[in-house]
Amino acid sequence: MTDPTLERWRLLLGEPGSVCLGGQRLDPEAAARDAAMDWLYGRDDDLRRRGVRQGGTGESTLTTFDWLDDITRLFPKETVERLQRDAIERYEIHDVVTDPAVLARIEPNPALLKAVLRTKHLMNPQVLRLARRIVEQVVRQLMEKLATEVRSAFSGTKVRRPGRMKLARNFDMVRTLRANLGRYQPDTGKVVIETPYFFSRTRRHLEQWQVILLVDQSGSMVESVIHSAVTAACLWGLPGVRTHLVAFDTDVVDLTADVDDPVELLMKVQLGGGTDIARAAAYGAGLVDQPRRAIVVLISDFYEGGDPHRLVRVVRDLVEQGSKVLGLAALDEQANPAYDRELAQRLADVGAYVGAMTPGELASFVAENVGR
Repeated sequence: MTDPTLERWRLLLGEPGSVCLGGQRLDPEAAARDAAMDWLYGRDDDLRRRGVRQGGTGESTLTTFDWLDDITRLFPKETVERLQRDAIERYEIHDVVTDPAVLARIEPNPALLKAVLRTKHLMNPQVLRLARRIVEQVVRQLMEKLATEVRSAFSGTKVRRPGRMKLARNFDMVRTLRANLGRYQPDTGKVVIETPYFFSRTRRHLEQWQVILLVDQSGSMVESVIHSAVTAACLWGLPGVRTHLVAFDTDVVDLTADVDDPVELLMKVQLGGGTDIARAAAYGAGLVDQPRRAIVVLISDFYEGGDPHRLVRVVRDLVEQGSKVLGLAALDEQANPAYDRELAQRLADVGAYVGAMTPGELASFVAENVGR
């Protein structure tokens, strides 16, 4: 029987790793895994030069459709998603999301959603209808997750006064322990609670605020575009919040009319092109009705193709009139961006908050300010 650890090394290295098995052959299932990995990674010149995985000299008989069927059968779900992501993003195998037969069978996931947004301009109407299924399912999953975080952020705050509703979620542990410390029992190491205390929960009084999301739709910002659309949809209709969503490259497109339908919104987004952040910021400034109740969220990597001096002026003017400006180099689940730090620092110097956030953190930021 082949040692599982040695077999994994053989699969990682490809044919050059045969020495790991001391001449033993792979069993049929492992050989099928090796063929599936070789179909993808055997085309990588860098790996071939390093002697890691070397594809065969003959043409592969596998089609993309066959390969997707094979990896779904041979690998766990997490590995399948990684292989699909590498096929799309690393090797640009676009028929993963442009072949109707593939789209009809493939399991939607975030990597495929990004691929659809990048390649939908290549799709004919039939393929686009199938691709929309991927967008709908992944967006639904993101909405379900974020909606919970948004509801939590806006549901109310705990205040430090006794509450009448003695519910477990309102239990004030710190105050209860402090009030009952005199009943500590050294022999058992326990505190006998005579009087438990509870928070009272109050709902914030919300005045009308504007939340203006300005989203860079250059290709590198695709994750942020997706999460901005979902965040805007979750904020839409909340009491005290009026949400705008604007996408930009060198042009500015106001997508507010579609905010309540993030699937339709994402299908309209056109990724790529140049970047004029100053123009988008100026457009956002023009949407502000009441400066002291406006939050302008500029989501960009800050690599400005327009006039950086104009961008700094617009942001400074927004801050001076009392609006809150939030510059996010990323709005996604990782919040780990690559961005122009020099320009971001200039925006921070004139009063913008600059950083990166997850969608849940942005919802909390909005809730904290709207509830004041």
